Amino acid sequence: MKFEVTHGGGAPGEGGTAARCGLLRLPHGDVETPAFLPVGTQATVKALTPRQVKETGAAMVLANTYHLSLRPGAETVQAAGGLHAFMAWSGPILTDSGGFQVFSLSEHNKVDDDGVTFRSYYDGSAVRLTPERSIEIQAALGADIIMAFDECPPHEAPRAAVESAVERTQRWAERSLEAHRRDDQALFGIVQGGGHDDLRRQSATALVGLDLPGYAIGGVSVGEPPEEMRRVVALTAPRLPASKPRYVMGVGLPADILDMIACGIDLFDCVLPTRNARNATVFTRAGPLRLRNAAHTRDFGPLDPECSCYTCANFSRAYLRHLFHQNEMLAAVLASIHNLSFYQRLVQGARSAIRADRFDEFHRDFLTRDPLTD
Repeated sequence: MKFEVTHGGGAPGEGGTAARCGLLRLPHGDVETPAFLPVGTQATVKALTPRQVKETGAAMVLANTYHLSLRPGAETVQAAGGLHAFMAWSGPILTDSGGFQVFSLSEHNKVDDDGVTFRSYYDGSAVRLTPERSIEIQAALGADIIMAFDECPPHEAPRAAVESAVERTQRWAERSLEAHRRDDQALFGIVQGGGHDDLRRQSATALVGLDLPGYAIGGVSVGEPPEEMRRVVALTAPRLPASKPRYVMGVGLPADILDMIACGIDLFDCVLPTRNARNATVFTRAGPLRLRNAAHTRDFGPLDPECSCYTCANFSRAYLRHLFHQNEMLAAVLASIHNLSFYQRLVQGARSAIRADRFDEFHRDFLTRDPLTD
């Protein structure tokens, strides 16, 4: 992996921004940053073919180690030629280590210093995930960027639990690095620390000491207020090397993404655009549309007049509403195409604004027109 900051990246402050453009060179292609990664947890971006995902403007997608280790199994994916061949995605792939499932499946797991024991949501059988096993699975999957195994505590966790998670995350990162063997996979570390400034600084400093190819900020967008999430990212980002890619995991709303680009973040992923699409909500520059509403019954205009995606170029709000009310599969397909296209246009616009030295104006204009926070 090679990463180069191509524009911006100055110190934030009055009249300045840390927003930056970069070029991330990976074995399966180049990615211009800031970039948004559609989530393909189970080796598929729900409701879309790889061609449709690519046509939205996406260059890289995310898949999940834990879920793929259960079904179809890492060995099956490896036998198919790796994740790229298995899911017919030719571009770069990032795999989450399974650490997020420590948080999201907390009722079904037991954490100890060596790793985590899960109960499979398929059959209830015990599944053991350690840093070494996570790296082994990710090596078999063959992603371009892989993540160190970490412990992600919930937002409401007491300080003692967060301290323990930070220490464990560091030890697990060291073990992940030791287990890492493939030169064609870039291993990123994950900063934890909850809402505690000193723990965030501690985690960032320790991880940077490992000299990894890139770094992620984890433990945000896990139930905390939006302003707290933004504060934590603004605190943490400057403590990560400017010469390496910075990634915020699981974020989020368009306004949040722009706020974090302003902090110097390069990579984002979130299920929100595709999940909202399946639930009949689409993003537009005039605000979110809830397509089941009766107001769209005879609205024959596009979802967003400013959008040129396949859906907006060919179908009306009335037609999408009809599809959702009839529970037609095409509804999720068309809404997902639009939402992912909206997110890709957002980061494309941010990149253009950064290159033109007008990101602050672009950011303010977006928030003034529609903060899209509901």
